[in-house]
Amino acid sequence: MRPWSVLAALAALLVAHGCHATPIINEISFGHAGRLSPVESPGKIPHFSIFGHGQLPEVLSNKIVLTPIAPGNQHSAVWADSPLDRRVWTADVEFRANGPERTGHEGGGSLALWLVRDGVHGVATNSIYTVGRFEGLALVIDAHGPSGGMIRGFLNDGSQHYAALSQQQAQPQPGEGVDKLAFGHCPYAYRNLGRPSHLRVLQTHKSFRVDIDGQLCFETDKVSLPAGYHFGMTAATPDSPDSFEVFELSVTSDSTVSSSSDGKMEFSTLHDAGKQHQDQQGQTRQTQASMADESADKFTTSQMQFADLHNRLQWATHQMQAIYDTVKQLEQSGAQRSSEVRQGEEQRFADLRRTFDSLSSRILGVIEGEADRLERVKRLEAEVRGMRSDINNKLSSHHDSLQSYLGHHHASLAEAVASSMPNHGLLIAVVAGSQLILVVAYIVYKRRRANSAKKFL
Repeated sequence: MRPWSVLAALAALLVAHGCHATPIINEISFGHAGRLSPVESPGKIPHFSIFGHGQLPEVLSNKIVLTPIAPGNQHSAVWADSPLDRRVWTADVEFRANGPERTGHEGGGSLALWLVRDGVHGVATNSIYTVGRFEGLALVIDAHGPSGGMIRGFLNDGSQHYAALSQQQAQPQPGEGVDKLAFGHCPYAYRNLGRPSHLRVLQTHKSFRVDIDGQLCFETDKVSLPAGYHFGMTAATPDSPDSFEVFELSVTSDSTVSSSSDGKMEFSTLHDAGKQHQDQQGQTRQTQASMADESADKFTTSQMQFADLHNRLQWATHQMQAIYDTVKQLEQSGAQRSSEVRQGEEQRFADLRRTFDSLSSRILGVIEGEADRLERVKRLEAEVRGMRSDINNKLSSHHDSLQSYLGHHHASLAEAVASSMPNHGLLIAVVAGSQLILVVAYIVYKRRRANSAKKFL
């Protein structure tokens, strides 16, 4: 039961973590869930489009190389296919820039994070110095400034043509041309750090903030981007380039989906409502100032008394109408806020339910997998025990038969040796007989030679 208790505790921790985690918008994020490119579609990132001028960016398992270390003059981009439909969000980017050491203010290219209306159709693979008219935000990371690098923020409502501003000056100086349009900046030496850099962009209802490696870069309360814009990243390099690598672009939000896709129209409506309310308050104050208390001795005729009564009744009617309009506006505002809160709660509940269902299926899969593995281990253990028993029985039987055979063999060994010994007497008789035959033959030979006739010359 101990493994099941451990799994239950793990499941509780995962559920608690999932309840408090800020949901990631998967349609406009990559690199947060492991492998970038799926096995069935190598070289592609789901929900994103990749573009390149010169050569396409290289998509690896854990990063996308927007511009390689060689050759130079590369322009590339990766754009989200879906727009950001939230007003409150956080974007996290992990990137790295590598390249040869440089002297002076020699640049090695630029990396830009975009959040613009038309996405790839408005920016494509351009940098901040070559893009035309766009509507939205651009965060540029390049070697601008004397500190070896800088992060700058640019805004455009479509009225500024950045490429034309860059071409107006043959030798742009810092603080002139496009550079003067930056609304926020901070120095950051981003090249050859040996680690990924972490850029975070946060937009709340009150402020817009940019952090780098956990430190504040710049913050303002005068910038608020509407929903309906597209995220994208571009990189551009000159003849002596840098290699720009992006490991992650993750966008999170715990707010509800915005129903307004036109930020200007939404801001204009709010401005008109506030102006109308201020006009009503001004009219009320003017009416109150004109209806000062008067002495009764002033109204000597019935016509003057009727006129004063008419004015006061009219003033009271206006006050009641102003109160009614204010109450109606408060009621509409409360109903709208209640609807937004209800939609937000429903969205959070739906997200939480989807997270819980996904987590439950994962936990059930883990539990079933563990049960299957435990069953396999049990079967393997039973097979090992059976094999060990068979081996012990066979070894015991073999030992007994070997011991019996050796005992019988030792007992009959002497008899076997004696019976197998060769007959030496026969050998001796054969040798002696052969010697005797040789002696007899020699004697016969000598006698015949002695008795033979001798011949003399």
